[in-house]
Amino acid sequence: MDFFTPVVDDPHAYGAIAVANSLSDIYAMGAKPLTAMNVVCFPKDKLDGSVLREILRGGLDKMIEAGVALVGGHSVDDPELKYGLSVTGVVDPKRLVTNGNARVGDQLVLTKPLGTGIISTALKNGAAPQRAVERITKSMSTLNDKASTFMLEAGAHSCTDITGFAFLGHALQMAQNSNVGFAVIAGAVPFFAEARVLGDAGFLPGGLNGNRDYYSSHVQMAASVPEYLQRVLFDPQTSGGLLISVPAEKADELLDKLKASGSDGAAIVGEVVREPAGMIVVR
Repeated sequence: MDFFTPVVDDPHAYGAIAVANSLSDIYAMGAKPLTAMNVVCFPKDKLDGSVLREILRGGLDKMIEAGVALVGGHSVDDPELKYGLSVTGVVDPKRLVTNGNARVGDQLVLTKPLGTGIISTALKNGAAPQRAVERITKSMSTLNDKASTFMLEAGAHSCTDITGFAFLGHALQMAQNSNVGFAVIAGAVPFFAEARVLGDAGFLPGGLNGNRDYYSSHVQMAASVPEYLQRVLFDPQTSGGLLISVPAEKADELLDKLKASGSDGAAIVGEVVREPAGMIVVR
């Protein structure tokens, strides 16, 4: 189950993003989502009911796209708007992909650009360019279903979806669970260009510094990595992409399939190494 407060102004888009985000944990395991229940917190005395209808319509449209059946839900009167799903999926245990089986020599593939947290923060402050809002809305509302299918075809060893703990937080969890290290090439990591400009202007989500404080002791950051890239790597994401640990000989094939399906921002961002185990080295 996952739900959160609005990250964009458009109610229909917010609903679609919330659903895409909620389904990502299922896709990250190589599983197929089947059913979902709406989870709604709505300030009925502060917002018109039409807003809620658009949120739910956006969510339902995304569920239909994913082939997921809406089977119910629950709503409460709450001072702060929140929406998401409780999802049930299925997977063949023999094909289950976990976040704890990355293998030395694997390549690391990221399927969506980073920076949505910074741009969303700027949007809340009325400072995000419309083009940037459109780009992150498209990215956040894009399902990870195709990426999940392609990683299974490539024989992926491990995977996680990138959300609130940022790229480095989720990558670190995968490395530690696998008892390996990750070597990340900072310049290869895809991100929205506007995140650099808006980050420089000070539009940083509260979770960014929290992530940096919590995970930095397990991250070796090269002095050559510029500050704007460091911010992006610690930026909490909403409905981010998948980080996939895939056999090296399959990485290019996976990347080609992702790009052919419309994932223009997908990239090979590093590799799995033996040492230092449980650490991320960014160079």
